[in-house]
Amino acid sequence: MSRFDILVKYIPMIQADSFGEWVIDKENDGTPEHPMQMPFVGYSEMVNNFIDDVYTFEEGNKDMELTRYGDILKDNGLEWGTESMKNADVSNLNAQCVLALIMGAVRAERFCDGALLDFFKSGCILKWLERLSSIE
Repeated sequence: MSRFDILVKYIPMIQADSFGEWVIDKENDGTPEHPMQMPFVGYSEMVNNFIDDVYTFEEGNKDMELTRYGDILKDNGLEWGTESMKNADVSNLNAQCVLALIMGAVRAERFCDGALLDFFKSGCILKWLERLSSIE
């Protein structure tokens, strides 16, 4: 059993999941009587479970220092930003850096609605998990 099993188990699930969708309020007109709800992403159960497992992994593997994901990315010549992370060549990255990419993507959602959806839909999460699987 690999220490990354809690995350790499999502590889086949990702290939069969829709991830989520934007929820846009089309029923209200924005008046005080009918205020509009801000758009948000309604994530699939698989994505919500993935997020929970990323945090569970971080809690159980403090030696990986994943709360320092930004510094880990910087130390590997990457920025904590969508383009830098999406374009990262993961073929030679170590497990800590791949995990920092995953944590960075999960954390990005807290600052930018839909960021995680984009990482899933672009294939980045799958690519990173496949790299993690090949390391162990």
